[in-house]
Amino acid sequence: MIQRTTKILRDLIGFDTTSHLSNLALLESIQLLLDALDIPYELTFNADKSKANLFATIGDDSVPGLVLSGHTDVVPVAGQNWSSDPFALREASGKLYGRGTSDMKGFVAVCLAMADTFKQAALPIPIHFAFSYDEEIGCLGVRDLIAELNDRKIKPLACIVGEPTSMQIVSAHKGMLDTLCSVKGCAGHSSRPDMGVNAIVAASGLIDKIQSLADDIKTNGPFDARFTPPHSTLHVGKINGGTAVNIIPQLCEFEYEIRNIPSQDPREIAHKVEQYAQQRLLPAMKAVASQSDITWQTLAQFPGLDTPEAAPLNTWMQAVLKDQSELGAVSYGTEAGLFSDIGIPTIVCGPGSIDQAHRPDEFVEISQLEGCIQFMFSVLEHLQGGELPLS
Repeated sequence: MIQRTTKILRDLIGFDTTSHLSNLALLESIQLLLDALDIPYELTFNADKSKANLFATIGDDSVPGLVLSGHTDVVPVAGQNWSSDPFALREASGKLYGRGTSDMKGFVAVCLAMADTFKQAALPIPIHFAFSYDEEIGCLGVRDLIAELNDRKIKPLACIVGEPTSMQIVSAHKGMLDTLCSVKGCAGHSSRPDMGVNAIVAASGLIDKIQSLADDIKTNGPFDARFTPPHSTLHVGKINGGTAVNIIPQLCEFEYEIRNIPSQDPREIAHKVEQYAQQRLLPAMKAVASQSDITWQTLAQFPGLDTPEAAPLNTWMQAVLKDQSELGAVSYGTEAGLFSDIGIPTIVCGPGSIDQAHRPDEFVEISQLEGCIQFMFSVLEHLQGGELPLS
């Protein structure tokens, strides 16, 4: 099975599915594999039909089943120093190198390698493959697929998102809110700063406020010891403004994100930033130039995940993995919170390490793929007995 998995992974890595590109060619290769096995599937496209999600069902679709979920897009390789072609799988010292090997085409390859085995088992509980697009830019693509699942009379019983966790069970992760702030001032000659409104200075005041809120949360919480760091965080990642040093800048834009622990609403934090802008900055700006403004645009958001420790899905997963170790919590985000939000119990568990994701010379250890294959056979064994937690 590892040879088949490696062959499929080699094919998947060969498709450059960086998020700004289409994933349709990769999906066509998956469709050919599923067609050969007579496994039905559905596609949900984006608005211009350049990308799609794929949802396949192995077994009786009138029975609630188990979703195995993974994304097909990858992060860019631009500016990274790779030792070999990132889109050509390379094996060395028990590792498979290539963009997406760990995050997360390795898991997708294991699912596809197991497809025929799942079908031949004639499971009483169906298995679904949910392969999405645009996860890396805010879990955008899967939302249409999840909306479709939410409209069904029969929803899946549970979902496993195969992000790289070194095959450890992750039952909680942080959420994220990504916001673009546009500060509009008034241009003028730099020799008369009193005649204009400096958009960069105003934006700097907002960035100071964001950092102040970050410092306050770091000191006063709320806290959740499962996470590192054990609190929500704020981070300014991009800024752009001004045209020349002798012109008062009319526009400055910056992008910031909130990574929130599941118990804290990120919009409450964002509201404090926006309130500061409205009450402390805008009045003085408009007193000089009435056209001054500060606007906000949500670029991406996904909810956190917090599957209760005592949830039947966690217990079932520990039995399947034969692992009673402590459940994990991570600070990065996944699509799991979106599945959970429509009432599908969800955990995260997959081959590879997140430490390898997004880096040059990304790799997955072959032993991790073998562990995932063993896990899939254990899943099959448990489903053959009609065993899957209901909530």
